[in-house]
Order: sequence, then structure tokens, then C-alpha cells
Amino acid sequence: MIEPLDPVCVAERLIACASVTPARGAVFAELAAHLIPIGFGIERFVAGEAPDGPVENLVARRPGPPGSRHFAFAGHLDVVPPGEGWTSAPFVPERRGDLLHGRGAVDMKGAIAAMVAAVAQIPVEAGTISLLITGDEEGPARFGTVAIIDHIRAQGHLPDLCLVGEPTSVHQLGDMVKIGRRGSVNLWLTARGAQGHVAYPHLADNPIPRLVALLAELGALHLDQGSDWFQPSNLEITDIAVGNPATNVIPAEARARLSIRFNDLHNGPDLVARVSAIAQRHRVDTRAVISGEAFLTPPGAFSALVAEAVEAETGITPELSTTGGTSDARFLRAVCPVIEFGLSNATMHKCDEAVAMADLAVLTRIYTRIARAALI
Repeated sequence: MIEPLDPVCVAERLIACASVTPARGAVFAELAAHLIPIGFGIERFVAGEAPDGPVENLVARRPGPPGSRHFAFAGHLDVVPPGEGWTSAPFVPERRGDLLHGRGAVDMKGAIAAMVAAVAQIPVEAGTISLLITGDEEGPARFGTVAIIDHIRAQGHLPDLCLVGEPTSVHQLGDMVKIGRRGSVNLWLTARGAQGHVAYPHLADNPIPRLVALLAELGALHLDQGSDWFQPSNLEITDIAVGNPATNVIPAEARARLSIRFNDLHNGPDLVARVSAIAQRHRVDTRAVISGEAFLTPPGAFSALVAEAVEAETGITPELSTTGGTSDARFLRAVCPVIEFGLSNATMHKCDEAVAMADLAVLTRIYTRIARAALI
């Protein structure tokens, strides 16, 4: 009989490693130290260069019998900066009552601890299991999971199914499973004119009215009414800047930024082209970064498998959802069907982030059921 691992203790050890994105070093060594004794081979590698790197990644793999199925857990060890106002030190895990406090307790060192405790209960003969863990999900994500995918593809070790342990639950553990995510694109708008004296406007070109007119037109765009599994796409103006300290000077430049979260009725390049065409009419330049495309893992055998595991341990039938922001599932969906399920997200990114220790035990049992069923 395999000796059970306590996910709370594993989570404490991971939380104790300060790992603000991009994470490297000690936190990966700690994870490896828990996986090696239960039969996993570990590959740690660094990808990328400044300013968005270097980023450390870890691929842990325990091969099953030849021809067996391959199931992967995926997640990240990096965390957002803790900020000020914590009751206790953010990287000193503290048990208070029923809760374990510390940065990353929910997002998502707690889930990774549950993964480790779960795979320790899966016999080798059940099949191949991998953990795909990055140190750059909370950052630009250029050299994290993307590099992991390149690595496992080159080795021919692509999984059949993948579960990402993001904190998807809302009110209680088990109430929501993510089967897709909206896409994301950010655009920077720059209106250029000619500086001049406000008393002689005919000798200048004020870019602000052109930028304002563009923003009004973009703000009035109706992208869609939603689709079968997605909420409506939305375009949000997130910044306007001129930076003119003088009251009697027409500025030479005005800038704005906007973000579009879009469903499966659109794709990033088409939205960028649409905004750019409108901006061109207003003589405004655009620069765009597409963070990810919308994707959907259609409800079917995989989502049913996850839902059954959740219901068996919690008594809750989870809602299948595509709400929320982006995650690394947007990259993994190119490899195999991917679903996200994890802890309650109520305290993620907040001061005094905390997880219910009982939830870590339940999540471990759910992950064990999912892995066993996925390998059949």
C-alpha cells in the first residue's frame, strides 16, 4: 500500500518558497523532492531571456505500461506579488483555525499539492502520468507553458487528456468546472499631431479630438450577443494618457489602451484588423498583442468524467462554464482536450490568501478519481 501524502504539508512547503513570477529555483526543487520518491522522472529547464525571462519550467513524468494512456496535470508555481496588509508573513504558511494562509495557497500551490498527493495514490500499472508545471503563468507567459509544450512535443510525450488546477470554484469547492475560455487581445492606440500654442490652433494639429472620436466609435461597437457556451464579447477602454503639464500648449500626441475579451464567434487577428481599420480612418496608429484565442472543450466524456468525480466527493453537480480570464489552458488546448478544475477562488490574489485545509483533502480525492478514470 502506498503511504498517503498530506496535501496540507506539501502546500506548506511550497508556500514557504517565495516564488513571485517569474519563479525559479527553490520552489521547483521542493516540488521535485516530493515527486522523485513516488517514481517520477524530473526535467527542469529554463527558457527565454529578459525582459520576460528567464523562466523555469518542470516536466515530471512517470511512464506506465507500453501503450497505456497518458494523463497530465498542469499548473504553475509562480504567484503574484503579495502586496501590503497581510496579517501574517505571506511566505510563512500559517494555520489559523480551519484555514491555511499564505501567498499561493489557492492560486495555485494548494492545487499542485493536491495533485502530488493524488498521483501518489495511482499505481504505475494504471498508465502514464505527467505534471506540467511552469513558473510564469502570472506573468507574460511567453516562456512557460508554451516552452513546456515544445519540450514534450519534441520528445513525443503528448498527453491524451489534461487537467489544469486553476481555482475555478466560486462559492464552494466543486461548484464550477471550466471547459473553455474567452480569447484576449490588447491594443495600444496612438494619435499623433503637431504641438502648438492654444491661441494659434491653425498652426498645430491637436490629436486629442481624433482619439476621443475613435474611442467613442469603438465604445459603441456591438461585437455579438454571446454564443452557446460563451457570454458576449466585450471591448473595454482601459487607459487614456496625454501627459501635458502645460495649460497653453496643444500636445503632439495622445494615447489610449483597450482590451477585448472575445468568445468563439471571433478570432484575434480579425478583431485587430477591425479595430485598426476604424483607427486608420481617425488617423490613429495601433499596436496589438493577442494573448490567446477563445477555445472550448465541448461537453462530452471528459467533462462528464470530471463532473462525476466532483459529485462523488462533494455531492455537487458542477456548472460547466467558460467565464473568467485567461489561463494556460489556452496553450494546452492545442495538445489535447483540456479542462480546468480547482479550489475556491474567493481569496486568490488578495491579502491573507487562504485555503480550507479540508478542501485540500477533498480536492486530492477528486484528482485521484479523475486521474484513475482518465487512464482507463
